[in-house]
Amino acid sequence: MVNKVVLVGRLGRDPEMRYTGAGTAVANFSVATDERWNTRDGESQNRTEWHNIVVWSKLAEICNQYLTKGKLVYIEGRLQTRDWEDRDGNKRRTTEIVATEMKMLGARNEGPPRENDPLQRGEESDEGAKGSGEATGPMDVGITDDDIPF
Repeated sequence: MVNKVVLVGRLGRDPEMRYTGAGTAVANFSVATDERWNTRDGESQNRTEWHNIVVWSKLAEICNQYLTKGKLVYIEGRLQTRDWEDRDGNKRRTTEIVATEMKMLGARNEGPPRENDPLQRGEESDEGAKGSGEATGPMDVGITDDDIPF
């Protein structure tokens, strides 16, 4: 059996990160994908589908640090449906994608700048590399190969 989801889309909102009681990072955000087609009459149609994404541990921290609303991303993971109870005691069900892999696509400076992001402001990172607006490799953002989830 296979439960695998692959998406390429744009973030609908900045990631929201929190920590569990045990100290594990978890981030949530939404990704929009578009489907375009022409009807038999030649009329162009478009449908946007919204996907709720959940990311755990180090990958959650990376998503929180580098992803912003409007960024183009590749997400790979599994589909999960869970039941929960809201504040009013109503039973609810949600389906989400638990991401196991994320790749940032497009230009680094694509989308709105993130507050306190030295790379967006052109400042030097901890590794001393200058943010030039074009990504040439992981060392440009001051992280090591161990920090990269893909």
